[in-house]
Amino acid sequence: MANSLNKAMLIGHLGDEVKMHYFEGGNSIGRFPVATNESYTNKQTGERITTTEWHNVVVRNKLAEICEKYLSKGDRVYIEGRIKTRQWEQDGVKRYTTEIYATEMNFLTTKKDLNNPSITQTTPSPDEVIQNSGSNEKDSDDLPF
Repeated sequence: MANSLNKAMLIGHLGDEVKMHYFEGGNSIGRFPVATNESYTNKQTGERITTTEWHNVVVRNKLAEICEKYLSKGDRVYIEGRIKTRQWEQDGVKRYTTEIYATEMNFLTTKKDLNNPSITQTTPSPDEVIQNSGSNEKDSDDLPF
C-alpha cells in the first residue's frame, strides 16, 4: 500500500493553444494553461463572486500530440495527473512553478464540436437518464442482480 498520494483532478477551459516542444528520439512535450472557476455569493452584499485559478498543465509524447491536434483555446477538458513543483535560478533569483503532469484526459467540449451542427448527441443527457429511470416498473424486475 502506498504511503502517499499525489493526484490532481481538474475540469476547466484551456486558456491558450497547446505549445509543443519536440526532442531528439521522437519525444515531445506540450504545455497549456487551464482555468478553473469557483463561484459564491457574498453574504453581506448578496453579490455573486467568481474567482479563477490558473493551472499549468504538461502533457508528454502521444498525449501531447493528441492535445495539439484536437484542442484549442476555450475548449473544456477533464485532466487527471500529479502535481510537480520545479525550481530554477534566473538572474540570481530562485524561481518556482507548479505544474500538473497529466496522465489522463477527456475532451468535454471543443470548439470543433460546437461549430459543427451535424454532430448529434448519441448518449442521453443526465436529464433524460433521470427521467427514464424507474419509469417502467416491468424492466426493474429483469435486473440481473
